[in-house]
Parts: sequence; C-alpha cells; structure tokens
Amino acid sequence: MPESLSWFCKGNCPLYLAPMAGFTDIAFRELCKAQGADVMVTEFVQSEPLIREVARTWRTIDFTEAQRPMGVQIFGATPDSMARAAQLIAERLRPDFIDINFGCPAHNVVEQNAGSGLLRCPALLADVAGAVVRAVPEVPVTAKMRLGWDAESIVAADVARRLEDGGVRAIAVHGRTKAQGYSGEADWEEIAKVVASVQVPVIGNGDIRSGEMAVRRRRESGVAGLMIGRGALGNPWLFAETKAWLRGEEISFAPTAEERWETLLAYARILMADQEREAYRRESADVRWMLSKLHPFTKDLPGSRKLRAQLSHCHSLEEVERLVALCRGSVDTQDAGEG
Repeated sequence: MPESLSWFCKGNCPLYLAPMAGFTDIAFRELCKAQGADVMVTEFVQSEPLIREVARTWRTIDFTEAQRPMGVQIFGATPDSMARAAQLIAERLRPDFIDINFGCPAHNVVEQNAGSGLLRCPALLADVAGAVVRAVPEVPVTAKMRLGWDAESIVAADVARRLEDGGVRAIAVHGRTKAQGYSGEADWEEIAKVVASVQVPVIGNGDIRSGEMAVRRRRESGVAGLMIGRGALGNPWLFAETKAWLRGEEISFAPTAEERWETLLAYARILMADQEREAYRRESADVRWMLSKLHPFTKDLPGSRKLRAQLSHCHSLEEVERLVALCRGSVDTQDAGEG
C-alpha cells in the first residue's frame, strides 16, 4: 500500500475525527490534531453550492497542510453534481481523500434524498459513489454511513459491498439507524457484520467516550480504525487517552480545570484569528457566533451552568477573557478558603 495511504492500514488503527456540522472547523481540528487525532474530515457540504461557487461553502472545507491526512466530505443525491463537485475539490484543494456522506439524519438533508436518505435507495447510493470514484481517479474516495433507515431495514453490509464494488477505498459506519438519530446505543455487533462483509478498511463510529471503550469496541468488532465524534466535543484529550489505551497504557487523560480554561481561551482565540482573515472577515468583532462552540469546554468546570449563562452575554473576545479570568480567580479564592 502506498505510504500516502498508510493511515488506512488495519495494523495502525488510525483515529479519525468525525465530521460534525458546526463543530469540526479548522480551529477544533487543530486542537484534536495536537492531542493525537490521525485523520481529519471537514464538515460536510452540499455538492450544488460548490458548483455554484458559493464562497461560504468553499470556506467550510478549507484546511491547513498540518492537518493532513485530510478528507473533504460532500453530500447530495445526484451522481452528476456529486461527480463535478468532487472534481472541483480535487483540483483546488488536493485533499488526501474525498468522503461521501450517507449517514446524516437531519431532516433538511434527508428530504433531499441525501445523507442517510440514500440508505432507502441502495442502487442510487451506489450510483452516486461510483460517479464520484470515476470523476477523481487520482483521489481515494471513502464513505460514511449508518446501519440503515430504521431497525427493520438494516442494509449496512449490503451497502458496504456495493461501495466496495464501486471502488470506495474505506467505509466509516456509525452504529445507529437514521430513525435513532443520536438516541439509544450504537450497535457494534452490526458494525462487526460490515467488517466481515468487505475487504476494504471499516472505521467504527458511535459512543466512543473513553480509551477503555475504544479498545473494547475495536476488539469486539475488528474494525480497522476508530472514529470519534461527539465524545471529543469539549474533550480533545480523548484522542490522547485512546492512543494510550491502544498502546496498552490504561491511563486517563482527564484534563484539570486549568487545562480546560486554557483550552477554552486558546480555542476562542484561534476561532477569532480565523475569522479575521480576509476570506472570513465579519462586520464586527462580536463573538456570539462562537459561543455554542465554546460551551462543551465548560463541562466539569466549577459552576459550568452559570458560566454558560454568563458567556451568552459576552460580545467580544476581551469580554470572554475577562470572564474566564474572573471565574478562575473565584475558584482560586474558594479553594484557598477550603484549605
């Protein structure tokens, strides 16, 4: 296997950061990469806006060289438009791979027969994947999917075989159906069935929230790699912990309150710096657009609920910094009094 594709190899068990709309931007990927995430995938974008040259859509899939190996994820239900979008991405961004989304359960995606909506139409799904593969022969194409539309229509193994036959090089499987959304538990037994049905690497995704769980899921399913999504929100340290457990080091990487404060501030500063580049320039320095991204980092901090409420009143980076300094000082004073 070429060195450029070594992160597909089963022996390595690469850790992927799952694409999550509104969260896996350049700044968050930078934090996760620093903690050991091996493979990155952009937030997903629809094929048609790319073709229409919608600037905001192109900005969503921007990435840095330091974040490679890097994939760009697209969605859509028309083979021709998906193929054209893949060609444009390959020409302009030269990603390490292009990923096709067959898993998003959001209504506005499914109603277009895209995302997990295509799991009801395996033949069309295969046509979409095949069109993308043929359009970018020089770029590996991967896919991310769910188990099926609902519990009565589990089609993951069948769809995986179709994808493999169509030239898809790796498949990520979220162990839930579209109907489940993000409720219930991910079914790793079904993921194992997908592993057994194809020769290409299968990446397992769903409910990985600790290094111990990651090792157990990999052992149970035989996946080639692991994809971490919501478990990493506010906790990029999960990648470092998982790497340690995969090496046989059964240790926890729970961050201290001070590390959480520092990371929250660093993230806010990176987000603001990205937005201040010419391509991202806003009319004001108001930071309310980023607050939902910062909220997960307040988890386990003293008075986290009150802190989130206070963050909602911040309008600038300086106000966020002052609030963090105030909260830190309050905690330090409280800790000193308890001695």
